[in-house]
Amino acid sequence: MKWDRPDPFTLDISVQSDDIDGLGHANNAVYVSWLERCAWRHSQRLGLDLTEYRRLDRAMAVVRHEIDYLASAYEDEQLVMGTWIVEWDRKLKMDRCFQLIRPADGMTLLRARTTFVCIELSSGRPRRMPAEFLDGYGQAVLEPAVV
Repeated sequence: MKWDRPDPFTLDISVQSDDIDGLGHANNAVYVSWLERCAWRHSQRLGLDLTEYRRLDRAMAVVRHEIDYLASAYEDEQLVMGTWIVEWDRKLKMDRCFQLIRPADGMTLLRARTTFVCIELSSGRPRRMPAEFLDGYGQAVLEPAVV
């Protein structure tokens, strides 16, 4: 597969019948759920799961999605979603990029960028990232010189 950036965290996706809309392809809202699932699994891999979020009273919440839908996905297709943390300010904000590839033909179906802000769970207000976020997410930040 030809990834836009090196060494993505990847998630295998199987397009299910429930993902298909009236036009016969995966609904655009389903793609958003795949973005969320991929980002969440990556966070878990970095040691930042729901238990840790609750313990720290912090979470990374989506404030913006930019999505380019490039081609359709169809029932029973096998796809791979890749993600990278491409920017962060080490305080509040973090950006992830995503790429969705259909391995059968190597086609990129989607590119996306999501901006997250660190919030305090108990209040919902923006708060600085705790040291655990700096350590966990920091290990995955892509070097700025890439792409």
